[in-house]
Amino acid sequence: MQEMDGIKKAAILLISLGSETSAKIMKTLPDNYIQKVSYEIANIDYVRPEERDAIVNEFIELSQAREYMIDGGIDYAKNLLNMAIGPQRAKEVIDMLNQIQLRERPFNIARKADPQQLTNLLLNEQPQTVALILCYMQPDKAALILSQFPLNLQSEIAERIGTITNTSPAIIEKIEKVIENKFSNYIENDLEAVGGVKTLVEILNSVGRSTEKNIIGVLEEKQPELAEEIKSSLFTFEDITSLEKGDVQKVLREINNDDLALALKGVSDDIKDFIFANLSARAVDTLKEDLQFMGPSRLSAVEEAQQRIVSIIRMLDEKGEVYLRRGEQDAIVS
Repeated sequence: MQEMDGIKKAAILLISLGSETSAKIMKTLPDNYIQKVSYEIANIDYVRPEERDAIVNEFIELSQAREYMIDGGIDYAKNLLNMAIGPQRAKEVIDMLNQIQLRERPFNIARKADPQQLTNLLLNEQPQTVALILCYMQPDKAALILSQFPLNLQSEIAERIGTITNTSPAIIEKIEKVIENKFSNYIENDLEAVGGVKTLVEILNSVGRSTEKNIIGVLEEKQPELAEEIKSSLFTFEDITSLEKGDVQKVLREINNDDLALALKGVSDDIKDFIFANLSARAVDTLKEDLQFMGPSRLSAVEEAQQRIVSIIRMLDEKGEVYLRRGEQDAIVS
């Protein structure tokens, strides 16, 4: 399988797991990772079956290897993996785990950079700075870069590497920021292509509204056209007013009364009136009474209730029992 970065692998894994499972996983990720993975999902038009299977199997192997290493250390993990998947694949999995650990170290952007581009940039840096960066590089990549320096600088950088014992975290962080700014134009940008909107919409329709709003907000700044395409495809609680009368009534029959009352907290009167118009007089009176005596509610609780209702609407849509109007839909034929 062609070499691929971790973010793209994560995106393909989430696509493979389906929107419901992926949404649960996305909720546990930091915001910056959610944004990166979301961009990547939007960039993927098609995943080949063999590519999907390889990434899922790799995920399983890495999970097992991590557990083995936690239980008994690297030698214990190697022994078990040798028996389970053979020595060659075991070595590959252990190497991948080590690479994952490396990503948590300083100068990750330098480790990802093309060696020649990295060399060109480091030629203008002080030997002490180069030495510090090479200390955090993969040994083979550091050797390749060092070999491209003039001979007099090679020996000076090597000497400094050999004499570095400790460096202040504040200094490392300061140098890392400077280097990141200089390297930013040389690192492969995986977030420019637009595609895979359907998959991203399915995930966004399953995550919490706060996460959804955050991702859409960033997309509006970074890729406004993509953001508009996604928004036209997303179905939110407020979009319930776009449903036909018969469809609304089907939905309302499936909704828990407590969820409906909570979901209506803070929405516009137009939406409330729309819901009331599709309920019996007795049900409207009960719902208004519930709203009156409910008291203040946490925004997160309201959004969760709205999301549960959206999930029911999407389920009915997938079954063909209701029809959602999103953006430019295919015409209905009879």
